Amino acid sequence: MKILDRINELANKEKLQPLTVAEKQEQHALRQDYLSMIRGQVLTTFSTIKVVDPIGQDVTPDKVYNLRQQYGYIQN
Repeated sequence: MKILDRINELANKEKLQPLTVAEKQEQHALRQDYLSMIRGQVLTTFSTIKVVDPIGQDVTPDKVYNLRQQYGYIQN
């Protein structure tokens, strides 16, 4: 993952010497991009979850149910 490698490279450099303004801006932008990717992965994972109670009824919270609909995992 190129983004993570560059984030780590800048973090290691920052431990040894101060980053330039441009490097700090790059680091911030890369971190924001990385967090967006992770959030997207988490949303996709949650959108596939179905919660079932002990008697087999679907008790998926509305927020997760709506995500499942949005991503097409269930039909309306």
